[in-house]
Amino acid sequence: MSTFAVIIERAEDGGFGAWSPDLPGCVALGDTEEEALQEMHEAVRGHLEVLRERGEAVPEPTTVAATTFTAA
Repeated sequence: MSTFAVIIERAEDGGFGAWSPDLPGCVALGDTEEEALQEMHEAVRGHLEVLRERGEAVPEPTTVAATTFTAA
């Protein structure tokens, strides 16, 4: 079992986009952060399933952690 980091970004239209640095091309969208994260969870499952079906290697996560901070 692998743990993949997910980045969530606010879109210009007010929605949110999610992606993983370790899974190129695996992205999801949502109207809220929570929805984007839920959609990304499903996208990662599907992405990994397709890789396995094709006989391709599932990448090992290299992103260890992410955090946020507020700058003055």
